[in-house]
Order: sequence, then structure tokens, then C-alpha cells
Amino acid sequence: MPGPDVLVRAVDRRALADAATLFIPAIPFGFVVGLAIVDGEMPVAVGWSTSVVMFAGAAQLAVLTLAGTATLWAIIVAGIVINARHVMYSAAMAPTFRRQPRWMRWLGPMLLIDQTFALSSLQAGRSPAEFRRYYLTAGLFIYVAWNVATVLGMLIGPVIPTSWRLDAAPPIMFMGLVVIGATSRPAVAAAVVGGGVSLVAAGLPDRLGILVGGVAGVAAGATVDRRRSRDGER
Repeated sequence: MPGPDVLVRAVDRRALADAATLFIPAIPFGFVVGLAIVDGEMPVAVGWSTSVVMFAGAAQLAVLTLAGTATLWAIIVAGIVINARHVMYSAAMAPTFRRQPRWMRWLGPMLLIDQTFALSSLQAGRSPAEFRRYYLTAGLFIYVAWNVATVLGMLIGPVIPTSWRLDAAPPIMFMGLVVIGATSRPAVAAAVVGGGVSLVAAGLPDRLGILVGGVAGVAAGATVDRRRSRDGER
């Protein structure tokens, strides 16, 4: 049998490969956020810091585009509504995180975004150490890659033709989650409905299509999860 070190290295390689594959659809989205940082009302340094602190693309884009045109409370509510789906992610991952050290339970959720959930939810059957290694490897890779993508968007975003319709990037990213997360019906429903509605509503001012899509996705995921729970009780 392979020793623990060999197993750990295998998990690392798999996590990196999985994370890199799933991050590809998010690259255009990172460019959109980078462009919003440059064109937004926030100082560029403050706008860029949202990539480091928030690490939540759709909510980050809503905050950037609403800054200067909406009240502080409207911006906060928009961010909370868009990220409401993370409550479902946290509930789904809670049993796995209970087996983790305290530091992991405190710091790990910072990396729990759509992609990380789609990947790590399929690894819950691993040992706590292997899961932790996979989760942190994938999450940190996506975190670093996201910050690189937004910086590139700040640099080259202004020269990208508007005819390329980068507003469609968020729906494309959400659709990409279906490929990995197809084993979770609520996650698939949230991704498909949220992405589809965002794409249809992409023409709304101030990128409100993202907010509308986020609300629709959360509602769809919650509905499917409620029905699945009800059917399981019968």
C-alpha cells in the first residue's frame, strides 16, 4: 500500500488539476470585476481590496457597480442576498467540518465559494486530513488565481471591445459549476437558474442582472432542497 506521504501528494495534484479546470470559466468574470474596479466610483486601491477581502465574485461586482449610485444599506443588502446561497453551502459542509481542527473550522470558510463547494462536496468521504489538504489546496489556488484575474482585468479590461459582451461572463461561470457539481440537485438548480436568469437579464442597468440571477438561483436551490427533504421524509 502507498504510504501517507504518497496519498497526500496525490490529493494535492488532484486538487490543483480540479481547481484549475473549474477556474477557467471564471477568468472572463475576473476581467469583468477588474474592469468594474477601474471604471467604478471607488478608489482603485479600495476596489482592488475587495478581491482580497470579499473573495465573492458576484457580490463583489454588485458592490463595485452600486458604489456611488446606491445607499450603503442597499449595497450591503445586495451583497447579502447574492451570497445567501452560501448558507446552503455551509449547511451542506457542516458535518465534514465538524471533524476538522478548530483553526480549520474558523479559517476554512473564507475559501468556501461556488467552485470550492462544487469540488470539496465530492470529497467528503475522505479522511479529515486528506479532505483538509484537498480543500485548502483547491481553495488557495482559486483565491490566488482570482486575484490575478482581477488584476489582469484592471490592466487589459479597458481595451476589450464592448461587443464581446463580457456581461455574459458570470452566467458562463455559473454554468461551468454544473459540470463538477452535477451530483447535488440543489447546487445544479441554483447554478442553472441563476446563470440563465443572469444571462437573460444581462442588459439591465448597473449589472442588476447579477442580483436578479442570484436571487433566482437561491430560490431555485432552496426549492429543490426543500422538495428533496420532503420526499425523503415520506
